[in-house]
Amino acid sequence: MEPKLKKVLLNVIEDVIKTGEPVGSQRLVEEYGMEVSSATIRNWFAELEELGYLTQPYTSSGRLPTEQGYRLYVDELMPKRAATKKDCQAVESINSGENDFESRIKESAKCIAAAVDNAVIVGLHKDDTYYTGLTHLFAQPEFDEMRSVLNLGALLDSLDGMIGRVKRQEFIEPTIRLGKECPFGSMCGSVMVTLDQGVFFAILGPMRLDYPYAKALLVNLKNNLK
Repeated sequence: MEPKLKKVLLNVIEDVIKTGEPVGSQRLVEEYGMEVSSATIRNWFAELEELGYLTQPYTSSGRLPTEQGYRLYVDELMPKRAATKKDCQAVESINSGENDFESRIKESAKCIAAAVDNAVIVGLHKDDTYYTGLTHLFAQPEFDEMRSVLNLGALLDSLDGMIGRVKRQEFIEPTIRLGKECPFGSMCGSVMVTLDQGVFFAILGPMRLDYPYAKALLVNLKNNLK
């Protein structure tokens, strides 16, 4: 893909991650310093649609990334980010205390769910699953429709069995799964890691999850949780 198209796709995805809204050509010109006209960007949008990386949800709207677009972002375009000092210190504080390992994991999960404004799911031991941040998750615009909420709710009802299957794999480094590859549903994105004692820890959100920041938080957690 041409560098100009990659830049447009990157800007669209990072804007959608922040806003959850389709992105128009004029916004790219004004917010991202694209030194071309809106008409030129619309032509590039059309090229990216034809390649399968963007979609237009309805006539005259802006564009949204497709699953293929997010995959390219994760594989090639995603910038590396560091967790903020505030979020790092919050996790470090939890894990420098006297609480037992399981309590520290649960408190870390709550802290990280708030930091990413999405959900965290933890597979502790056999048939013992903990999750937090569902209010954040269901507040995302992708889950406005009741059908989507019910589908995700049904999946959460069967979490123990699903986590048991996922835990057979070991995620030594934070690993991204999105769309059809995401064990939590094709509308979702997740970043998963295996912690000490075989604990499975996943950040779960819509497909437009802030993957760079989620990965940074899990790297920090793994370095601090002993």
